[in-house]
Amino acid sequence: MLKRSSWLATLLGLLTVASVSTIVYAIELDEATRTVPLESSGRTVVLTPEQVKRGKRLFNNSCAICHNGGITKTNPNVGLDPESLGLATPQRDNIEALVDYMKDPTSYDGAESIAELHPSIKSAEIFPKMRNLTDEDLFTIAGHILLQPKIVSEKWGGGKIYY
Repeated sequence: MLKRSSWLATLLGLLTVASVSTIVYAIELDEATRTVPLESSGRTVVLTPEQVKRGKRLFNNSCAICHNGGITKTNPNVGLDPESLGLATPQRDNIEALVDYMKDPTSYDGAESIAELHPSIKSAEIFPKMRNLTDEDLFTIAGHILLQPKIVSEKWGGGKIYY
């Protein structure tokens, strides 16, 4: 019985350390790292540590099934890395543009709506995970997407060689 209790205490301690280290991680990011482009004119915004944590959680819950590590499983040629986002038409390399995309997605060249194929607010009846996302939620998800290249560098959107 004593061995079982000490094993459970050790496991609980490890879980506590793991959860605390995740919380500290968002707080440890400096202001320069948490600064991401807000709009195409060049204005920026500094994400709060809470927005960083929330964006990661929402991304993992709503987007990571197809975009784990910043890749796109349905089209490996187009990822969520800064270069791919910047080359899209219209460019998707800032928070406002990504929020717009999550509301009503278009093809990479911007020529047609893909709302019936890609989860979005417009197609929330088809994609239930999008139903309860608010504009603030979309903002934090977009912030997470733009923050990741600063944290994991070329791994974000790098594809199979990293994941």
